[in-house]
Amino acid sequence: MYVRGVGPRVAEMLRAKGIETAEDLLYHLPFRYEDRQNPRSLDELKAGETASVIAEVRGAALLRTRRGPLFEMTLGQGRCVMKCIWFHAAYLEGKFHAGQSVAVYGKVEPSRSSSHFKMIQPQFEILPDESADAETRLLEVGRITPVYESLGGSRLASRWQRKVIFNLLETLRGAAPECLPQAMLERLDLPDRETALREAHFPREGTPFAELQAAATPAHRRLIFEELFFLELGLELKRRRMKERAGIAFATNEKVREAIREVLPFHPTAAQKRALGEIVADMRAPAPMRRLLQGDVGSGKTIVALQAMLVAMENGYQAALMAPTEILATQHFLAARKLLERSSRKPRIVLLTGSLDEDRKRWNRGLINRGEAQLVIGTHALIEEKVEFDRLGLVVVDEQHRFGVLQRFKLMKKPGQAEPDVLVMTATPIPRTLALSLYGDLDLSVLDELPPGRTPIVTRRVTDERADEVWEFVRKQVRLRRQAYVVYPVIEGTKDDQPELDFSRDPENELENAFEDPARAKTKPKSKGESAELFPRARQEANPWAKSGLKSAVEMHEKLRTGPLAGLRVGLLHGRLDADEKEVIMRRFQRGEIDVLVATTVIEVGVDVPNATVMVVEHAERFGLAQLHQLRGRVGRGAAKSFCILMTGARVSPLGEERLNAMVRTQDGFELAELDLALRGPGEFFGTRQAGLPEFRVANLARDRQLLELAKQEAARFATRPEPAVSEAERARVWARLKEAWQRRYGLVEAG
Repeated sequence: MYVRGVGPRVAEMLRAKGIETAEDLLYHLPFRYEDRQNPRSLDELKAGETASVIAEVRGAALLRTRRGPLFEMTLGQGRCVMKCIWFHAAYLEGKFHAGQSVAVYGKVEPSRSSSHFKMIQPQFEILPDESADAETRLLEVGRITPVYESLGGSRLASRWQRKVIFNLLETLRGAAPECLPQAMLERLDLPDRETALREAHFPREGTPFAELQAAATPAHRRLIFEELFFLELGLELKRRRMKERAGIAFATNEKVREAIREVLPFHPTAAQKRALGEIVADMRAPAPMRRLLQGDVGSGKTIVALQAMLVAMENGYQAALMAPTEILATQHFLAARKLLERSSRKPRIVLLTGSLDEDRKRWNRGLINRGEAQLVIGTHALIEEKVEFDRLGLVVVDEQHRFGVLQRFKLMKKPGQAEPDVLVMTATPIPRTLALSLYGDLDLSVLDELPPGRTPIVTRRVTDERADEVWEFVRKQVRLRRQAYVVYPVIEGTKDDQPELDFSRDPENELENAFEDPARAKTKPKSKGESAELFPRARQEANPWAKSGLKSAVEMHEKLRTGPLAGLRVGLLHGRLDADEKEVIMRRFQRGEIDVLVATTVIEVGVDVPNATVMVVEHAERFGLAQLHQLRGRVGRGAAKSFCILMTGARVSPLGEERLNAMVRTQDGFELAELDLALRGPGEFFGTRQAGLPEFRVANLARDRQLLELAKQEAARFATRPEPAVSEAERARVWARLKEAWQRRYGLVEAG
């Protein structure tokens, strides 16, 4: 439809922002609101609060300083004045003139003058003067005013959006089509679509301001629910269609149960029993299984997956396990071979990776094609065109989010056979809200307890001023015949080519009772609640290794090897090494030929060295919670007590403080994942494009968890049992809307 104010050039600018239709523009909601009904007066402001202020420009000037241009504006009301300051803001010169009315929004801070306040980098908007038309003034002042993210410089800023969206809503008055059944809206106490859009953009007088800022008004709830409902309805439909396909109904008789019992190395946990029960129930069904097995680091996912693969093999089918790296594929191969040695049936296991020579690959492909290989473990090499299975029954995909969307299910696309079951494993704890949206087409099994014998990892944080003590602790562990990792955020480079975080000073970054010293643990008794110290309390002189620049793996490998860790066997592993070099270094570390492995996050997944007991992470404030948790999971894999030392600079940002304190407080990966989602938001959790996360217009998974659960329930209800109160016309509108939304909005992981 034609939208007043949107010509061809503006339409092109909007299209670049993902806004292609009038509906897209209406669902571009304000990111905050300003109370211009009752703005704060300057004489009632208090330091520390965030406030909206409307005042008159008294003066403005661009000041040149040694650190760059600084723009200063003075606002006034009567005798009260307030300074507004923007750094590096030469672009503001000439923008403000004395007598203009300006709305500013920001944090109020005390000024040097006790009677004045200031705002640093406030958001601002120049308000229309008395000569402006009535409609413009109506939208700008004397009301709760919506504030939008710019859609293209000053031309498509908030004022333009307010006017265009207001006119669009007026054009549609009484004619906006509804897409949810009336009975559902009444049951959930949600407004109709047109009312929701109107009140989300232009709230009625008296709307609670806190609800607006939290997107919790009835209007916001309606629009958020609508988006999540159609997402969950589409996923529900995909699940149902999958259950209609022809799969393999595996038998689970006493012969199968005995084969599983033969290979179990320990008594399974309750969580492992529960997960296996859910998987086996799916495998018995005639429809293809599509299940996500989610478990924290060290929770025993591989054993559960191996038992599922045994079910397939005992039924005369092949099983395949695909891993993201050659190291991890080889590790799975060796572990499976060791466990299946216990089996009286001795299934044949083959490894297929890209680095195998062509003769070996050709030989292994022949074994797979003829059905002589019952269990096939490999990397992306498994999905090459030349690989054909004789009778594939189960596919296990490890660390799914590291694969492309289409690669995940290529293995099933063999013509003329029933679809194999698919089990996806991930060691990244995924919050339930993300699992419901990202993996909503998969059924979910969770391993939420550790197998017996896994000792908790002692986690402490220190500043790099105490690096000498950390390296001495590493040396002690090596003398006890243990091994250590030291991880850095970058491969190489100096502080000059690395952006610095906006650190805040931490006055309490002092190590208190830190690690137990293994050398003294046997001789020094500890009372309840007391832990012996790893480091002596005496303060050190300024440490030569503490510096403001960002340390790199290459640089620090050399410095540690010739300095604090001289005499130890120090190796280096990072992503720029070729596959063969990485393989050699990891094999040496696994065999104990390297004492300390300096690395980047390349070791985050897939390295299992039970003898490694120390994980040192330098610049720990630079890592996300998920990364830190995965890195910590590389130690504690044996019987010996293990330690994770998070080293930071003296200044850490507030968000960094939250992450580091959470790491010290808990080892529960699911708790950390929920916090990570809250801190970073879903788009950054592990990369939306790689993960296949849908792009939401109004919903926020970290904020809207309850509405997501409600949407899932309502979607299942709508798809399962038609309500008498819902007419056929309403049902048809829902399905039509779903088809349009699914095609245009949701770039989801495909489930085959």
